[in-house]
Amino acid sequence: MRVSLYAPGDTWVHRLDPITKLLMAGVGIVLTFLLPSLQGGAALLAVLLLVLGTAGVLHRAVPVYVGVAVIGVTFVVVQGLVNPANVHPLARLGPVVLYREGLLVGLRLALRLYDILSATLILVLVTNPSDLVESLVRRGASPRFGYVMMAVLQIIPTMVASTATITDAQRSRGMETEGRLWVRLRAFVPLMGPLVTGSLIATEERALALEVRGFAGNRRPTFLKEERMPGYAAAVRLLSLAVLLLGVAGRWLLGW
Repeated sequence: MRVSLYAPGDTWVHRLDPITKLLMAGVGIVLTFLLPSLQGGAALLAVLLLVLGTAGVLHRAVPVYVGVAVIGVTFVVVQGLVNPANVHPLARLGPVVLYREGLLVGLRLALRLYDILSATLILVLVTNPSDLVESLVRRGASPRFGYVMMAVLQIIPTMVASTATITDAQRSRGMETEGRLWVRLRAFVPLMGPLVTGSLIATEERALALEVRGFAGNRRPTFLKEERMPGYAAAVRLLSLAVLLLGVAGRWLLGW
């Protein structure tokens, strides 16, 4: 069972240490808000897609982009219809009018959404959660904080895998889970009941296991693996910071 969205690989992004990838993702998210224009958002998205492509995980990001497209389209349509700054009509369908100003605002919001998502995927798809948590704990972060981050990174794939297992088990007992809307609604409670109960039991088991392993101890933990950092990691960090400074200068001095 997969317990994270991490896709193993041997690309230049995979070989980077987790802190460098965390810095790259953080810079991408900050630049999303520093560059509010369509041109800036599109350029940032192109760079982030290039990083995901060279990491060999762009195909894994496509389903996420498709799923989020509904939110992006909603931004565009709603802003095009009801934005207070709407003045110039762009398209008309009976009584419904789409305005150019609102559409541009919606496009900027959709681009911002995809920029944040792409920056996050650099960290989620190309970084082993255990390596990330271990790197943070090495640098003084609390083990409790590391456990919370690990749980957040693993919650989606864990819940998906548990849902699939429970669905298969209920089907084997003769329960219908596919078909008309009423059939799906009727199957909702038998599916969600074991899922919620199992999640609560798993949480208690994890708490007991961590307590047995001395998770609440005051001594600094030791680490089984030695942290490795490629020679070009420092250059990537400097480049990321340089891009961030360029974005700050462009925003405040050039009005990007």
